Amino acid sequence: MKMRLSVFDVQGLAFGIVMLSIGVVFLKSAGLVTGQTAGIALLLSYVLPLDFGPLFFLVGLPFLLLAWVKRGPVFALRTVIVVLGVSVVSQLFAQTILFERLEAWAAALLGGACCGVGLVAVFRHNASAGGMTIVGILIEQKTGFKAGWFQLAVDALVFLASAFVLTPSQLFYSFLGALITNFAVIWNFDVAQSATGRPGYGRSAKRGADQGA
Repeated sequence: MKMRLSVFDVQGLAFGIVMLSIGVVFLKSAGLVTGQTAGIALLLSYVLPLDFGPLFFLVGLPFLLLAWVKRGPVFALRTVIVVLGVSVVSQLFAQTILFERLEAWAAALLGGACCGVGLVAVFRHNASAGGMTIVGILIEQKTGFKAGWFQLAVDALVFLASAFVLTPSQLFYSFLGALITNFAVIWNFDVAQSATGRPGYGRSAKRGADQGA
């Protein structure tokens, strides 16, 4: 098992953690949710006496075993780094980034974009943000069905539960933010980029190997 991280991987994972954490701060500050594990954790943080960070780690924990079995220890351990990183950094940012005024539409736009960019970054460096994002990558790897589309389907279930907690306005803007996040992943990530960060690397390498054969 090779867990050694190159400088290239470290910067990619660190960037992803920071962008995901900033996205969470935007959404949380406006009382919005997003999809996937982060959305579940945000939703629970509104009804339970726990902050987003600990909830995000706890909700994503069961999926780490799936990551270890299906994608191997390197992917699983990198995902642990991302989950722990977002849990800690989002808590730090929540205490240091304060908004005097934050419109819900702006929070949805900026939070959704930051989360989308963050997910693309960690996906490209052979990791995930835990939870259902792990399942999304596995499905794309096995079937070619885009991870972003799968995440959008899961998000629909999260928002169905959110309808019992959020106002219609909050629910609408939350859904808008989730759309932005998922389309950022759909348009900017392909499973061939996983573990390389480089566009189309996996496919071009496979073509080269096939031609060489």
